[in-house]
Amino acid sequence: QVQLVESGGGLVQAGDSVRLSCAASTRTFNRRTMAWFRQAPGKEREFVSAIRWNGHTYYSDFVKGRFTISRDSSKNTVSLQMNSLKLEDTAVYYCAADADGRSIQSTLDREEVYDVWGSGTEVTVSS
Repeated sequence: QVQLVESGGGLVQAGDSVRLSCAASTRTFNRRTMAWFRQAPGKEREFVSAIRWNGHTYYSDFVKGRFTISRDSSKNTVSLQMNSLKLEDTAVYYCAADADGRSIQSTLDREEVYDVWGSGTEVTVSS
């Protein structure tokens, strides 16, 4: 079973940048679609971005142009570079992996597609 551990969160100011990382416990992660979700206080968890094993990327509209997802298969990691942070980006960010990398594009924003989740890392953006 793949385990995921996020890191890189913290307290930052609006306009700053933060880079989150997600480390997978095994190399089997390399063929899976990886994603970032977030959950703001009092809100439901929402899709942020996903990346397939071949590098194809997908973003929610609210992060396009500001966030960049990437993966390094040699290190079993996936990262989320977050630039121009806004107050509304404050949330716990979760890394997730689907079962086999075959999830279809139209479903990548659905939590049920992903069967392995990290415990999350908190990002707080202050004014």
